[in-house]
Amino acid sequence: MWFDTHAHLDMKEYDHDRPQIIERVFRQGFHGIITIGIDLISSRKALALARLYRRVWATVGFHPHDASSFQEEMLQPLEQMAQDPLVVAVGETGLDYYRNLSPPKVQREVFRKLVGLARKVSLPVVIHDREAHDEVLTVLKEEKAYEIGGVFHCFSGDWEMAKKCLEMHFFLSITGAVTYKKGSVLEEVVRRAPLDALLLETDAPFLTPHPFRGKRNEPAYLAHTAQYVAGIRGMAAEDLSRAVLENTYRAFPRLKGL
Repeated sequence: MWFDTHAHLDMKEYDHDRPQIIERVFRQGFHGIITIGIDLISSRKALALARLYRRVWATVGFHPHDASSFQEEMLQPLEQMAQDPLVVAVGETGLDYYRNLSPPKVQREVFRKLVGLARKVSLPVVIHDREAHDEVLTVLKEEKAYEIGGVFHCFSGDWEMAKKCLEMHFFLSITGAVTYKKGSVLEEVVRRAPLDALLLETDAPFLTPHPFRGKRNEPAYLAHTAQYVAGIRGMAAEDLSRAVLENTYRAFPRLKGL
C-alpha cells in the first residue's frame, strides 16, 4: 500500500483529531507517514509524534520561510535529534522565491547549513524549491548534496528541471497538485520520469487532491493522488504502489532498520 513521505502532522489543523487522522491512514493499509520538521519547535514535535505513534517517522529541518529566525546555536539540537533512529532525513529546507518571506541571501545561507548538517549526520535532505530552481541546484552541487541523496519535495519544475535533478540522483516527490490541471508540465514529468525516481506525498494539511480540494488535506487522501499518477503512467495502482514503496525505502535508508 501507500507511504506518505511528507506531511505536517504537528500543525494546528490536526489538534482536534490527530489520533483519528493517523488511525484512519493505517486502517486503510498504509505502510507509514513521515512528518516533517520546519523549524526547531516543529522538529521537536515531529520527533515526539514519531515516538508516540508506530509507523510514523520524522525529519528535522528549517523551512526557507523562517530562515530569518534561524540562529547558529539551533544546529546543535537539530543535530542531536537527527541522531535518533526515528529521524530519517534533514529538511524541509531549501529556497522559496515565490513568497520571499525571508531574504534570499538568508535563505541560501540557512539552506547551506542544513545541507551541511545532513552530510554530517549522513542523512538525505528534503528539499523545498519554489521558483528557485537554478539556485537550489547550485547550492546542492556546491555542497555536494548528491553524495547523501535526497528528495525534491512537492516537485514543481518542468521536464528539463526534472532531468537535472535526476542526473544528481534525487527523487521527485509528487503531491495532489498533479490532479489540478490536465496536461500540465507536472503531468509530463510524472509520465516521463523513471518509475524508480518517483515518490508520493500529501504535504498535508496543504495541496488537497481533487475531488477534495478546498478541504483540509490528510495522509489518507494520498490514495487519490496515487490513482491519478497511475492513470497518467498507464499502469495499475497496485504496481505503482509496489514500486513507490520500494523507492521510499531507498530514499530514506533508515526506514529499513525499523
